[in-house]
Amino acid sequence: MNHNPTPRLLAVLAHPDDESLGVGGTLAKYAAEGVDVFLLTATRGDAGRFHGHRPGSSEHPGAVVLGEIREKELRAAAAALGVREATVLDYPDSQLDCANPREAIANIAGHLRRIRPDVVVTFGPDGAYGHPDHVAISQFTTAATVAAAETGFAVSKLYFNAWPASLWNAYQATIGRLVSAVDGIERQVTPWPDWAITTAIDTRHVWSTVWQAVSCHESQVVAYQGLKDLSPEHHEVIWGSQWFYRAFSTVNGGRARETDLFEGIRG
Repeated sequence: MNHNPTPRLLAVLAHPDDESLGVGGTLAKYAAEGVDVFLLTATRGDAGRFHGHRPGSSEHPGAVVLGEIREKELRAAAAALGVREATVLDYPDSQLDCANPREAIANIAGHLRRIRPDVVVTFGPDGAYGHPDHVAISQFTTAATVAAAETGFAVSKLYFNAWPASLWNAYQATIGRLVSAVDGIERQVTPWPDWAITTAIDTRHVWSTVWQAVSCHESQVVAYQGLKDLSPEHHEVIWGSQWFYRAFSTVNGGRARETDLFEGIRG
């Protein structure tokens, strides 16, 4: 165990907005409780759209400028969530699975040793809906926790996002079907079965903070239009709970569902 004077939580994700849409409630909850919250984002999201306009269109500012815009949006969202430090790892968007694995793993492991988090959260091996960048950051982060341990620092707990069918149904009913076309094959959401979800975090009291963070990603606002028009009650349904799979833990285990990522770490 790390024995940090203040508990530390690190999220390692792929793109700007993953932190808000994926684990925003969790980050905001623990930051509000006094946990030191850190964020590593692998890319600047420079391959994305700009206000709905595709790369290469006359309305799109180009990859370099979009990356600068999205990094600023990321930092604004992180500040809204209460993140202590946000770091961008500078990998090309939509090419993370092509990164040199030894270099990427060593890079993330170096940040683990520097930050010394008690708990790490990242995407699950399914990448949520099969996005190759999400899958890659899950694999690199998992391997980095092992690599960091080999040099004397051990994370106490590693978690994967584990969204159940109830959340995916509500989310996709609002913003549309989430798919990722890879090598001519359409990948889509596969919900985690309820029995496999080890941890459920109550984030109802911070849903408004999460929405503030999501709204910081102005260049992506077209994709979030359905969320923008939700009533407060529906916002709470989508942002009111977050679910995880405990990939490993050196401090606790068993079948009982946790309600705290730091169970077994703090009293």
